[in-house]
Amino acid sequence: MKITWFGHAAFRLDFADKRVLIDPFLTGNPAFKGDPVAAGEGVTHILLTHGHGDHLGDTVDIVKRSGGTVTVVANAEICAFLGGQGLSNLEMMNTGGTIDAGGFTVTMVRADHSSGGGGANPTYLGNPNGLIVKAPGEPAIWHLGDTDIFSDMALISEIHKPKVAFVPIGDRFTMGPHVAALAVRRFLNVKTPRRPVSVLRNRLRRRTPKLCRADLPI
Repeated sequence: MKITWFGHAAFRLDFADKRVLIDPFLTGNPAFKGDPVAAGEGVTHILLTHGHGDHLGDTVDIVKRSGGTVTVVANAEICAFLGGQGLSNLEMMNTGGTIDAGGFTVTMVRADHSSGGGGANPTYLGNPNGLIVKAPGEPAIWHLGDTDIFSDMALISEIHKPKVAFVPIGDRFTMGPHVAALAVRRFLNVKTPRRPVSVLRNRLRRRTPKLCRADLPI
């Protein structure tokens, strides 16, 4: 599996014949210096943790450029919202559920955050989630989405046995780097080197992976 981090919470997973984007916030992402069109080229699936604009990101544009061939996996409310934007290849699910996406599975797990569209009259877009991605012969991936620490991370880790975790460290809107490091040490039990998601997720308090790594036994 090839894992590409585009900054913020945006990742691309390339394995077998699948090209999977998670939370494709590309246009307007200050940490992404590439071409949004190139980053979405050949994508087969988009997985969304929640409905904030910096996670929905370029979803609609990527799907429309594909001619509607890209499958979007999200909660029911986000799927309904995207349906209103003209998308139809949608796989809706919810917390605790697992779907077979054809060559890999996606499980939605808990995240402690919020979810909704912006503007003067924000749209309710369901509950936030983390995502577990499993494919034959590949390490199980846990994208935590946006979240604070919670003790049931240990139960999620026990059930799904992720080997790689994408962990938010942004502070203000998620747990900060020191709390994220505690979550990894105490609950996640990942075996491969951890890459904290240092995200300029807000422009008020910038956090770097160094602050998180200082508290990790790596």
